[in-house]
Amino acid sequence: MKLKVIGAGVGRTGTHSLKLALEKLLGEPCYHMAEVFNRPEDVPLWQAAAENKPVIWDDLLNGYAAAVDWPASAFWPELAAAYPEALIILSKRYPEAWWKSAHSTIFRDRGEAPPHMKEWADMITAVFTNRFTMDLQNKDACIAEFNKHNQTVLETAPKERLLVWEASDGWEPICSALNLPIPDEPFPLSNTTEEFLNRQAAHAN
Repeated sequence: MKLKVIGAGVGRTGTHSLKLALEKLLGEPCYHMAEVFNRPEDVPLWQAAAENKPVIWDDLLNGYAAAVDWPASAFWPELAAAYPEALIILSKRYPEAWWKSAHSTIFRDRGEAPPHMKEWADMITAVFTNRFTMDLQNKDACIAEFNKHNQTVLETAPKERLLVWEASDGWEPICSALNLPIPDEPFPLSNTTEEFLNRQAAHAN
């Protein structure tokens, strides 16, 4: 299976809702950071990608019709080149709202990772160091990187393949870009800060 959609938006921009929406529309799984927790064999491959080593994307993303959220979004240029017919979705959010959400969840200082999460934590460190920033407690640094990332996507992604989207936009822009009917159900809105922290606590134990 080839990727049909590549998410270029960073985490906490509605990516989990986007994952659920794409799975509904495409009828196939969508890769997301949540997948990595259940696929420890993927961690060394993302580590290799972060170290600019060659990765066979078809092997890593086999069985998925889309990939959103970190770590995949950090490598959207490579994925866009590997899957030249895939739609690129830049999920966006107002920078201050994004920072508040990210700071409360994925950037929260949790101390040293437990032994069973160390390889995953090392991979995330490598991805952020090389593709974002590790100054995760610095609001100004993170917002600057957030804006830089989005601007890079806007300036370099092929315009005919790019959809700029916010969670409040719902189904219509995605369905229009994919030439699919709009489902007769509310757009999925998930992964609130509380939901994120509860799921993270479950993985840490």
